Amino acid sequence: MLDRQHLSILREVNRRGSVTAAAEKLNVSQSALSHTIAKFEERHGVKIWMKTGRGLRLTQTGEYLLSVAERVLPQMEHAERVLNDFSLGRRGALRVGMECHPCQRWLTRMATPYLTRWPDVDFDVRTAFRFDGVAALLGYEIDLLITPDPVEMPELQFTPVFDYELVLMVHEAHSLAGKGKVQPQDLLDEELITVPVTLERLDIYTQFLVPAHCRPRQHRTAETVDLMLQLVSAGRGVTVLPDWLLKEDAAGMPIRALSLGDAGIQKSINLGVRRGEETISYIDGFLELAREMGR
Repeated sequence: MLDRQHLSILREVNRRGSVTAAAEKLNVSQSALSHTIAKFEERHGVKIWMKTGRGLRLTQTGEYLLSVAERVLPQMEHAERVLNDFSLGRRGALRVGMECHPCQRWLTRMATPYLTRWPDVDFDVRTAFRFDGVAALLGYEIDLLITPDPVEMPELQFTPVFDYELVLMVHEAHSLAGKGKVQPQDLLDEELITVPVTLERLDIYTQFLVPAHCRPRQHRTAETVDLMLQLVSAGRGVTVLPDWLLKEDAAGMPIRALSLGDAGIQKSINLGVRRGEETISYIDGFLELAREMGR
């Protein structure tokens, strides 16, 4: 019989690279873990992994069972967290993941009224800048994803909350400041400051620079929106951010906003959930509040 113990062992061995490390994580002895897998292999007439030097290599059977573990275990762990919430008298837990750097401000404004309306819901925020937010949502690591880049998948449902325009922000004394809009060639001699993600996730590259075969003279990253705005304000470079930040976070700073290209780069913030869970009361409550508040 295949049970959770076997899947947990397989997942931890794969994550940690050895039986010893997996046994330590699972609080069992190495011999007990090996014995459990040996009995499983004998019962089903299969091999889970093969030794290669000091390491292990999963067999085809092992690879299949690992894929099952990666799908099933997160759902079981999610169900256990929900049951625990119920036992503690909470309505549930809402874990929000973010793939939108500037949206921290927006989510902060959302948090207070949401917590007021739903005092019995455990609320947690996880930044998704360095992991795949969609994969985290599908894997039950988070329950709601804030993203400007929704994807069409039968398992997920995305709700648009508000629209905005990505704009180039420059110092008011910059040579480009007098323009209403810029073209890709205008950035060839610039130092571009962006959030710390791969170029494939930056619209300034995928939708503006790369199609025109242009690159800025220099590209650097900054961890926070505040730092990005401070650098631009000090004349240390240019950056690309949502237009609404100019009014809210850059008020009083010597910064000008310019459209990118003739049509600009138009975006929307979307809230993604697993399909079917949008009807859960506290998730629906978050979606409703988000639509009320807009941006």
